[in-house]
Order: sequence, then structure tokens, then C-alpha cells
Amino acid sequence: MTEFSNRVEQVSISGIREVFEAAGDDAINLGIGQPDFPTPEHARAGAVDAIEAKKTDAYTSNKGTRELRDAISATYDREYDIAVDPADIIATSGGSEALHLVLEAHVDPGQEVIFPDPGFVSYDALTQIAGGTSKPVPLRDDLTLDPATVEEAITDDTAVFVVNSPANPTGAVQSKDDIREFARIADEHDVLCLSDEVYERIIFEGKHYSPLEFAQTDNVVVVSACSKTYSMTGWRLGWVVGSNRRIERMLRVHQYGQACASAPAQYAAEAALRGPQDAVEEMVEAFERRRDVVLDGLEDAGLEVPKPSGAFYVMPKVPEGWCEEVLDRDVIVVPGDAFGANGDGYARLSYATGMEELKEALEIIDTATRAVQ
Repeated sequence: MTEFSNRVEQVSISGIREVFEAAGDDAINLGIGQPDFPTPEHARAGAVDAIEAKKTDAYTSNKGTRELRDAISATYDREYDIAVDPADIIATSGGSEALHLVLEAHVDPGQEVIFPDPGFVSYDALTQIAGGTSKPVPLRDDLTLDPATVEEAITDDTAVFVVNSPANPTGAVQSKDDIREFARIADEHDVLCLSDEVYERIIFEGKHYSPLEFAQTDNVVVVSACSKTYSMTGWRLGWVVGSNRRIERMLRVHQYGQACASAPAQYAAEAALRGPQDAVEEMVEAFERRRDVVLDGLEDAGLEVPKPSGAFYVMPKVPEGWCEEVLDRDVIVVPGDAFGANGDGYARLSYATGMEELKEALEIIDTATRAVQ
């Protein structure tokens, strides 16, 4: 009898989804990882215009349309002064597929993948699906990833280490010095740095830096997407940037697993990247206001909260039983251990919801916190 592969048996359904399914219909959702803003009008119009012009009826190039890849290249030049050849980009079905391509193309069975713990749930699962060995490493007290911790974890079996800034679930933003160090580690140890930059434009203090700016070799691959920046999670449009030899290997995985990203989504993404960025700026300003309200509310409730500098998450330290107490009161939060063993004793809250709901949730959280202290 045909049974199941060991790879898939190592992966379980996300703990985040379990929380959602257990919640009541009227619950206030502070668990969702998507902006509560509409996709910008010019991005939606880009897709509609392409559909009406019959540009979306056929496959695009496996790598994506040249126009989209030109737009992505121009964005790196404009935002970060990084030269990226459009030939060294693959448009993917969201950032998730981009992560999958990187790991499938670079990890042999048994090889190690180092990633932050707590960290985005896909790093562990996609490592297992690639046949690799997960090697989670702890964070600093401010929930940033210490380059020294990564370097100490590298062995002869290490294939990849993951950097995520701004980070999910912590909202932490790595400093320029940290990012420079990650690039050095990739160069000196000849290990691939997978830089997950999906939240790159959602930063409140400081500036986004990429290891791609500092690496002296091609040992950095960058993953990003329109999902968070342009509130396009449902469009499923991301990309991966790397050296041509790495892109050509990842293309082999993409070609057989996906063929090409959705054509309408590619045209929407091109329009989003080339069009006005006012909607992005307004969204980031709104998230910063919400973050400040959430921080004040959680601190007033007596919780210790590392201050996030980006994304739209906050990860307070919480007492035992806190998550259950909050969930029982119909406010959805995600227990920190859903993001790794080192997340135990924390909870992740998303402030990608309206201000009035946030204020109502904070009042409930204050009452719940007093109940378990």
C-alpha cells in the first residue's frame, strides 16, 4: 500500500489556522497577516486593462513578463540603488512560492537551514518539504536576529540561513550593521543567505537594508512580493532575485511546478510598482498610528512589549494562560509557540485592522490580563 512521504509527514497544518477555526464568528481578529486596505486602484486597473486587451489569455514567459521584471528592476534601482538585471528575476505565485523555489533549488536531503525562532511558519515547513534539516536559532531580547548567533550555528552541513527584516511575527527591523554582517557571513562561509523582504516598505523607524547591497559574492537571494506593500495578498504575486546561475536553477523548479505566475496578477503588479506610491505611504502612516495605540494599550495592561519598527505585528511577553483567556473573550491572537519553540511565553498580535476594533480589543485584553495575573 502506498503511504505518505516522510517529508509531508514532518509538516502539520499551521497553528495560526487552528486559532482562526476555533474562534467565534463575531471575534475581533488580531491574528490576520494581511493589510485591511484595498489594492490600489491603479493596480486593479492594470489587471482589468490587460484582461480587456486579451493580454492575459496565454502563458507568459516562465520568468514573468519582461515588462513586470523591468518594473521590479527599476524599483530596486529607485528605492535602494541596487542594479538588478531583469533576466535575474522570477515572478512567482506570491512570496511563499519564491521561498519554496529557493529552498528546493539549494537544499539537499539532510542539509541544514538556519532560521529565526520565533519566525515565519513557512521556513520550517518548506525546509522539511525540501528534505532539509531545520535549525532554528533564538533571537535577541529585542527580537532581532544576532549575526553572531547565525555564524555560530553554521556547520559543514549548512546550506542556507534565513534573514527576515522587517520580520513576521515580531515586527523587528535589522540594523544596517546587522545586514552588512549577514552579507559577510554568506561570503566568508560560502553559505546562501535567503533574505525575506516581503515587508520591506512597511518601516516606521530607520531604513530597510538588504544583504544584496553588501555581498561580494552571489550568496544572497532576495524574496519579496506585492502582497503586503500593495495589499495584494489574494493576487499571489511575488518574486525572487538572485544571480543568473541561481535563477536558472530555481526556474527549473518553477517551470514544472507553476509554469508562470498568474498573468492578470503580473499586470496588476507592474501597474502597482510603476504607478503612484501614495497609497503605500498612507497605509504605512496608518499602521504606525495603530502600532503606537497598541503598544500603549498593552503596556497599560502591564505587559512587556519589545517595540516593533516595521511590518504590522507586535509580540508581547504574556503570562501563562493569557492567550486562552483572550481567545475565550473573542479576540483572536496567535500563541507565540506557533512560530517556534522560542516563541513560548509570547503572543503575536496583528494591527492590520481598524482603529476602533483595536481599541475595543485592547479593553478586552486589559481585562483578560488582569484575570490571569
